[in-house]
Amino acid sequence: MRHLNVDLRARGLYQRLGHAFVSVNCAALAPGLISSELFGHEKGAFTGATQRRLGRFEQANGGTIFLDEVGELPPDTQVALLRVLQEREFERVGGAQTVRVDVRVITATNRDLATAVANGSFRQDLFYRLNVFPIEVPPLRDRADDIEMLVEYFVRRYASRAGKHFKSIEKKTLDLLQSYDWPGNIRELQNVIERSVILSSGEVFAVDESWLSKQPARRRPRVASAVPSHSETRSEREIIEAALAASRGRISGQSGAAAKLGVPPSTLAHRIQALRINKTQFKFR
Repeated sequence: MRHLNVDLRARGLYQRLGHAFVSVNCAALAPGLISSELFGHEKGAFTGATQRRLGRFEQANGGTIFLDEVGELPPDTQVALLRVLQEREFERVGGAQTVRVDVRVITATNRDLATAVANGSFRQDLFYRLNVFPIEVPPLRDRADDIEMLVEYFVRRYASRAGKHFKSIEKKTLDLLQSYDWPGNIRELQNVIERSVILSSGEVFAVDESWLSKQPARRRPRVASAVPSHSETRSEREIIEAALAASRGRISGQSGAAAKLGVPPSTLAHRIQALRINKTQFKFR
């Protein structure tokens, strides 16, 4: 599951239109270079620092910075990031001058930061500063309706790069991709499509099943499959609404609807949204 966090304390969205958007993949940076990359450095700060260098936060001043895989930041960088979020200021590596910035911060991670806080690998105070407006993006296996659209997009993208043109996508391929569990999420789908575009020679795009993970593909169970057999004839909406009524509208927790149905809370939340069920109506029943 993907977790996004948006810092809403800075200036509003429309005030940043036309300003810089800077993206940083924290997992791709060497631990010893992350602070320099984010906050810059002064000339002579370390071997090879032959001139002053502005960091990503200064480059994004007035705009937005996106920190991907923020859960991979080392402890010392977490402290510096906390200060930026709280005080809107920092020092470059090797410098003593305080630099002030006005930046909207968006972060993303596939790690469970609450668990990381519990085991001491992520600062609790930083977690709460980041977790102002959290957005959970369900894994691809819980968004089967999105797969066809993503396949079409990636096919166009990589076919254009390869100088190829496909008139259609094989139905068997779509069925295969929609039934697959996608343990590697969208990045795995992207990889499979790119490889298939390279190897396909006809006008109909197709994917060889052997190119997917050796783990057998399985269809995602519907929420209804988690309830007793005597209820299997009921619609998915009725089953979800019955569970919400029994839990007074709660989704997560030991007494929540997800636990009663035996499915992850994120999966149930996605189905509630897809079926346009108003869960608040069950709070006072």
